[in-house]
Amino acid sequence: MQTPAELQQDLVLVGGGHSHALVLRMLAMDPIAGLRISLVSPASHTPYSGMLPGLVAGHYSFEQSHIDLARLCQWAGVRFIASEVTALDPAARQLTLLGRPPISYDLLSIDIGSQPELDSVPGARAHSVPVKPVAGLWQRWRELESRLQLSDRSHRLAVVGGGAGSVELALAMAHRLAEDPVSIALFCGAPQILQSYNRRARSAVMGALARHGVELYLDSRVAKVEDDAIVLGDDSRHLYDDLFWCTGASAAPWVAASGLACDAGGFLLVDDTLRCPDDPAVFGAGDIASQLNHPRPKAGVYAVRQAPALAHNLRATLLGRPLREHRPQQRFLSLLSLGDRQATADRGLFSATGRWVWQWKDRIDREFMGRFENLPAMTGPIDGDAVPGALEPGAKPHCGGCGAKVGAAGLSAVLADLHHEFPEQVVPPGEGDDAAPIPGAPGETVLQSLDLLRQLLADPWLMGRIAANHALSDLYACGARPVSALAAITLPFASGSLLERDLHQVLAGALHEFSKVDCILAGGHSMQGPEMQLGFAVNGRVASGGQLTKRGAGNGDVLILTKPLGTGVLFAAHMQQLADGRDLAAAIEMMLQSNALAAELAVTFEVSACTDITGFGLLGHLLEMLCPGQRATLELAGMPCLPGAREQLAAGVRSTMHQTNAAAGLEALEPDTAAPEGAAQILFDPQTSGGLLLAIAPTRASDLLAGLHHAGYDEARVIGKVAADPDPGAATVILT
Repeated sequence: MQTPAELQQDLVLVGGGHSHALVLRMLAMDPIAGLRISLVSPASHTPYSGMLPGLVAGHYSFEQSHIDLARLCQWAGVRFIASEVTALDPAARQLTLLGRPPISYDLLSIDIGSQPELDSVPGARAHSVPVKPVAGLWQRWRELESRLQLSDRSHRLAVVGGGAGSVELALAMAHRLAEDPVSIALFCGAPQILQSYNRRARSAVMGALARHGVELYLDSRVAKVEDDAIVLGDDSRHLYDDLFWCTGASAAPWVAASGLACDAGGFLLVDDTLRCPDDPAVFGAGDIASQLNHPRPKAGVYAVRQAPALAHNLRATLLGRPLREHRPQQRFLSLLSLGDRQATADRGLFSATGRWVWQWKDRIDREFMGRFENLPAMTGPIDGDAVPGALEPGAKPHCGGCGAKVGAAGLSAVLADLHHEFPEQVVPPGEGDDAAPIPGAPGETVLQSLDLLRQLLADPWLMGRIAANHALSDLYACGARPVSALAAITLPFASGSLLERDLHQVLAGALHEFSKVDCILAGGHSMQGPEMQLGFAVNGRVASGGQLTKRGAGNGDVLILTKPLGTGVLFAAHMQQLADGRDLAAAIEMMLQSNALAAELAVTFEVSACTDITGFGLLGHLLEMLCPGQRATLELAGMPCLPGAREQLAAGVRSTMHQTNAAAGLEALEPDTAAPEGAAQILFDPQTSGGLLLAIAPTRASDLLAGLHHAGYDEARVIGKVAADPDPGAATVILT
């Protein structure tokens, strides 16, 4: 087996714009040994600007018009960090991130786009919906559509702007809402719309606006925005119900605040190599950058054309080679959507309009997005360097979503043999709990547990948080309050500075969680290896009368699951580049939700039994709760699942532990129960930092469930019940 190259340098890409998406693809196809790449972006999906009007108009789905950055990064072996940059310190080569520790870089590229200019008009920021960021626009647009479905009164929409973006947005809205009682008005401060377009193109757009019933106001500069009206320069007021703002571009303020050279609008100045002239470690592309010698309007086509030069120059900088200059074209072909499946083309004196132009545009847009939908398989080393995550053809990776645990059957067999050999030192199989008491501890009961994880996310800060929560859950499942922890960390082979960066991120993530429950990180051990592995030995105290036990579910008890299932299959899909980034984000949010409050409620309501759901899956851990002569009935239809989990299972994706869990669980299923196919497969899915499974008397179940919902466990629900089995043999399970 080839040892991974030691990591030597950190390249950080800020923003998931068109340039960076293409750069990631280019660098992945020819990787640089010892280089670690990180992409920082607020969301897993980045929009393709060319398809946004079609998305609003209903011609494209969200998936067709957005690049899944989480999937792209997994394929490329790149760390995806879902966060927003708030400050840049070029001297320290450090980026401040929202809500988490700063990250350092050796080489930086910025491609964060632009945002509408809102502050020059009083009230615009408070009362309008900016077209960027697109994630916010899309959410507000979907909310508007929902409101219109529930309303029978007429609705007034206003769009402010006179460029291509505002025109396309107004026409797309008009097409989408053609059957609704909606009026749309477009306010342009200039004497004409699309001032840089030729006369024929403008005429085609004017005709489309009239055809779709969009009322156009020219020479109508907005002076003030009120909560229900815009006020023009002539003091006329125009009422609206929803206002969309699509005016000139502005830059994120942290760019200029960094002290790097910027133009009058706060956009990063770059030379013809796309590098910052006063800092050779910083590059820029897309709307956020302005080329000193070749200023151009803000348009996505320039970002796409910059990508090859940017990829080449980042590589050349890292390898000490000459840089290449990029000269943007003077003119470009503009294909502007007209709401319905028509478009107009504009370049210089050339113009054409019709359905065939839209089909032309559609083909270009789909070809661009195809670069990220149909990612080529990387089946082996390229140029002698190991490709992160490379697999032999047809092979599947061992996933980290199950914690890489040994199967329950094999573990029990080994422990049974060792108990026979060392009866005083090894607890008999089936008698252990989620955490074990420390022998000889005076006074109150002190429990100890140990949990370790393989890397399932490339973001070390998130891995630290998840691993801490995962380990603490064993204490919570026993009703213990955390006191202290010891860390066991293996970091990927790297140079000293990169190791220090990673260790800080991992431990900061863990302490983010430990600090919430006043748990001391007392020490631990760290080492290097081929991949990240981390875990914690945790200790906790149990108050008098507060201990929870795994066994003891009573006949007649109701079973409550506090959090949804599906982490195993989702991260197995992630490792195969099959998972949707939004589904992964939901899974991460679930894993970061602590079980502490749920455990406190379990103690308060005196549950009969409690365990946390981890590597053996729901069915495996349920069987640990049952005693011989008991039978549990599970309601598959009501089983809470993470978004995308059932779909991945239906597609045949399985976590590494899934089949082992299924083999053990099938023995406990009643012979005449529902076939363990389809929805039942979720029962065998191993979990990381999963929820608690609680058994409680039915008279207290509704109050406990209400308490869980109030505490933020929104998907907690009753999933079954426990009863006496007429056959007093091993515990069994019925699926309904």
